[in-house]
Amino acid sequence: MQFRLARRHRAEHSCPNEGAPRVEHRERLNLLEFAVEIAHHAGRLTLGHFLRGVAVDRKSDESPVTIADRGAEQLLRERIAAQFPDHGILGEEFGETPGRAGVRWILDPIDGTFSFIHGVPLYSVLIGVEAGDEIVAGVIHIPALADTICAARGDGCRWNGRRAQVSTASRLSEAVVLTGGGRGFARGGRSAEYDRLIRAFGDHRSWCDAYGYALVATGRADAIVDPKMAIWDVAALVPCIEEAGGRISDWAGVASHRIDTAVATNGRIHNDVLAMLSDAAASKGG
Repeated sequence: MQFRLARRHRAEHSCPNEGAPRVEHRERLNLLEFAVEIAHHAGRLTLGHFLRGVAVDRKSDESPVTIADRGAEQLLRERIAAQFPDHGILGEEFGETPGRAGVRWILDPIDGTFSFIHGVPLYSVLIGVEAGDEIVAGVIHIPALADTICAARGDGCRWNGRRAQVSTASRLSEAVVLTGGGRGFARGGRSAEYDRLIRAFGDHRSWCDAYGYALVATGRADAIVDPKMAIWDVAALVPCIEEAGGRISDWAGVASHRIDTAVATNGRIHNDVLAMLSDAAASKGG
């Protein structure tokens, strides 16, 4: 089955499932189990292209895309449509397919395409399951590391089957912050925020994309800050971070999967990070 690129009609920020029936706990677990299964299938497909020198195309926004991105999303869409024909699907590569059941699958077949292209094993398959205005299940699968972080609402977060928990750092001077580096901040005119982060935290590492959020959810890093996000970047992350005991929001503190900036932390330092970003932004205006 081939998929044509659908017009998004602002699908990234719309909420077609508002008023959807509540998804009960057992159903959330079933959705998560299926999401993990198909994430592994898509991951195996990507590994068939990894380190093979795949051709790189450029999308309209100049971001890279490969046959592996498209093939993995096609696989995910086929499996979801076969299992849940009434569910909607929104994917980075092929846009929106509306559903009728009030449930929507939000897909990023390869989060970290730059890493994938360059043979860096830190890319992920991301799947978020949206019901109404909530993400009820999420999967971060890192194929090249055989790592899976996943969560269903009310059931905690798991890392390769065992319970995942955020760190306990309570001061920025003790904490490790992750970013994608200063260039992304500079593009958005946010170099002041980047500089403030680097100075305030005890340590800084450039582990980005969903891999960085997986590190926060599993207690291996304390915070990650992103200046630009899309819904397919965020959806899978939200339950993983929150069910591990952390917080995720935009830079203004709004907790949602429809945000265009992101801060994820262990929760203890979240308000401090938000205050720092706000102060840095205010200092530019002064």
